[in-house]
Amino acid sequence: MSQHTVDFTTISTEGLESSPVAAALAGLRANEARYFMNKYGHAFTVSPAEEAPETMDYVNRILSSERDIVFSARPLETSCFEVGGMAVTYVFYEDGLSINIMYDLADPKRRAVGLKLSEGMPVPAELEGRFKFGHQKSRLAGVIRGSYFIIKGEYAQK
Repeated sequence: MSQHTVDFTTISTEGLESSPVAAALAGLRANEARYFMNKYGHAFTVSPAEEAPETMDYVNRILSSERDIVFSARPLETSCFEVGGMAVTYVFYEDGLSINIMYDLADPKRRAVGLKLSEGMPVPAELEGRFKFGHQKSRLAGVIRGSYFIIKGEYAQK
């Protein structure tokens, strides 16, 4: 599997070039990498989505089961790791959407799906009117619009 570590000091669009908002998506990805390095000392690595079918199955199963969401956008990259007692999974989509699943391994009340929209992308039709998005400014990513929902079911990653 080809992986690369996301550098949050020199932002690169590597792996995201086909996105119409590649620079903003790269900034969003770098913002996430900076968070995990600063909070946990974890180097954020990504792999091409087509090389991670199990990760995509896991994410799609949660989205479909919990909220009947199936995205039409093409997934470009994924990241999957454990840190701080949580299984963390990311998918970066071609349209500029980023999904993250924070799944606390011990506490079922601390499990959620985060939805983040890169600056310049419209709200995906699958989310339109279903979520309210808050705004956050980031030096790396510009304005990030985000929302989340709590995971109610059990989803052990395989």
